[in-house]
Amino acid sequence: MMKEVHVAVGVVRRGDTVLIARRPDHVHQGGLLEFPGGKVEPGERVQDALVRELHEEVGIDVCPMSLRPVIGIRHDYGDKRVFLDVWETDDFAGNPVGREGQYVDWLPTAALNPTDFPKANRPIIQAVQLPRTLPISAGRGLSGGELYEAVRARLEVSRPDWFLLRAPWLQQSEYIAAAARLQAYCDTAGVRMMLHGHPDLIEAVPAAGVHVPSALARDMTARPFASSALLGVSCHSDVELQQAAALGADYAFLGPVAKTTSHPDVDPIGWGEFSALVATANLPVYALGGLGMDDLNRALEAGAQGVAGISYWW
Repeated sequence: MMKEVHVAVGVVRRGDTVLIARRPDHVHQGGLLEFPGGKVEPGERVQDALVRELHEEVGIDVCPMSLRPVIGIRHDYGDKRVFLDVWETDDFAGNPVGREGQYVDWLPTAALNPTDFPKANRPIIQAVQLPRTLPISAGRGLSGGELYEAVRARLEVSRPDWFLLRAPWLQQSEYIAAAARLQAYCDTAGVRMMLHGHPDLIEAVPAAGVHVPSALARDMTARPFASSALLGVSCHSDVELQQAAALGADYAFLGPVAKTTSHPDVDPIGWGEFSALVATANLPVYALGGLGMDDLNRALEAGAQGVAGISYWW
């Protein structure tokens, strides 16, 4: 069996930009961009390895305590298997420079293009560009017009970077009408809205993307749209997480992690099971179910992209 190479990877942030480097032409995946880092030595803590590599490669000094987990990615290139152990920081000293002669630069987070990076790096880009919290609308029983007013009122107060418009009780035409009105507001407010339901919704409303329920995702055989719109998938098991990754989903929800008032008869998976499932998922995963903002750090420690939920926002 081919040995897996454990690599510490650093997402070094400076405002809305991140530090990237270009791989030398003569190495594996040469010429492509990458996030700086390097191999973890036997017996070495990943945080210590990353601090060492960032100093050796780009000349910056990072305190290990400032590092926060981002995502873990396992990838088989055929000739090489890697585990990318990704951590981030915005607390560093020094001006980055390619100490091994490599090109380094700060790039806007929104401008990162997955095709410029090795394939294994692409989930890192997804994680870097996604928010840490993803609030979800509620309001069961509201009409489309009432839902529009309720969501807009909350957006004006809290202004999240993103939110998910979920209203399965509405007829599709009424949902589309409300979503279109909200999208017009979001365009001016600088908020990104994810639709909820069938992937075809993106053809009716130019939102950030579509979040697909697990029942729909289960029967899909390929990513349902080729546009730049994002694809999210609800998951409750390892099988569903693997299906989401196979579809090329940009993120997944996994839960319920804790007891919820909306589904009191559903047994939660707990943080231990959540962490174990996320460790095998090569895409950003939000913890969902009975959680709030106070659970964000616990979610990050468990390997989550962040927390998604209704109650902490609605």
